[in-house]
Amino acid sequence: MASTYEDFWNGGLGATAADGRPWFAYDIVAEDPTTHARAGVLHTPHGDVPTPIFMPVGTKATVKGLLTDTLEQIGTKILLANTYHLSQRPGPELVAEMGDLHSFMHWNGPILTDSGGFQVFSLGDYVKLTDNGVEFRAVDYDGKRVFWTPEENMRIAQLLGADIVMQLDQCPGYPSPRPFVERAVELSSMWAERCWKAHTKPDQALFGIVQGGMDLDLRLRSLQHLEECGDFPGYGIGGYSVGESHEVMFESLTPLVSEHMPKGKPRYLMGVGNPTTLVRGVSVGIDMFDCVLPTRTARMGTAFSSQGRLNLKNACHTHDAGPLDPACTCPVCTGGYTRAYLHHLVKQKEMVGSILLSTHNIYFLLDLMRRARQAIIEGRYGAFVSDWMDSPAAKDW
Repeated sequence: MASTYEDFWNGGLGATAADGRPWFAYDIVAEDPTTHARAGVLHTPHGDVPTPIFMPVGTKATVKGLLTDTLEQIGTKILLANTYHLSQRPGPELVAEMGDLHSFMHWNGPILTDSGGFQVFSLGDYVKLTDNGVEFRAVDYDGKRVFWTPEENMRIAQLLGADIVMQLDQCPGYPSPRPFVERAVELSSMWAERCWKAHTKPDQALFGIVQGGMDLDLRLRSLQHLEECGDFPGYGIGGYSVGESHEVMFESLTPLVSEHMPKGKPRYLMGVGNPTTLVRGVSVGIDMFDCVLPTRTARMGTAFSSQGRLNLKNACHTHDAGPLDPACTCPVCTGGYTRAYLHHLVKQKEMVGSILLSTHNIYFLLDLMRRARQAIIEGRYGAFVSDWMDSPAAKDW
């Protein structure tokens, strides 16, 4: 399996940037003594990322309603963008013509792009699956028929130019019959090997994705296949938060991460973003999270807070001259915006209401991960989790 990409990760030709440093590495700087939580630093060509970390989702090369300057101001270290949507509009060739995704969206920090597989399989009856790839109709765009092989998916990923990209995989929903999940594991494993062989961009990391539904044995089978087909520098964990309860998710997620996943590589739980699940996820050894939840719920008029989930549509906020969350230090909570004003904006469907709540919600998760990291470094993450679960903030549904 000799290739430029494999040589790169094995320390061969092309393994370092011009200044001699590795393009990509992960260092664990602290481990909590009472949980499986760890604090680390993810080194990428566009900067270092302290972990654990939450990644705001900029689906179409934008985090909805927020300037990249705002994202930087509130402490964003890495963004996520969506390969499916960018492949449809404006197209990977145009992004490459503009330099790459960093230049195109005016963001100089690290970027991760998913494979777009989840969005493709969400098209339901418009999807036809084969061993070779997936055919779909882009019904949410112009309706054209598209055929993606793992090789084509990697071509798109390399044109977009993110620091981290994900393999093409099949994500089964919940509940799904075991034979269907087994087939998804088999297909995702075959595609992972083909993505590994097709990916040749040395300054870009390719992560494998562990699938297997809620069955631990299938998860372990998926992980074994990934370890056999390539030395992936990190792993995504897909197929969770697809309809199951969080208690059901943690039944298999906990042993998978804490007992079986490689220790020296970052672990990325895909598509999970409510605060309590982040706190619990870190405790079992997750390093990276992403989700549209903070911005989507903001557009619905709701906000995370130290007092639990707040619905700014509720009339109880009409005359409230206090800040959104007195315990929060984001620009919204410290900038003089009252709950009464935010209630007014939400009720009137003013776009600035969504912008302010999105700013707060993303900051809330970023700050939560900053505090979690500090607790890990100080060896008190077990107490951090207990305090969180006993607090009103844990009522985040």
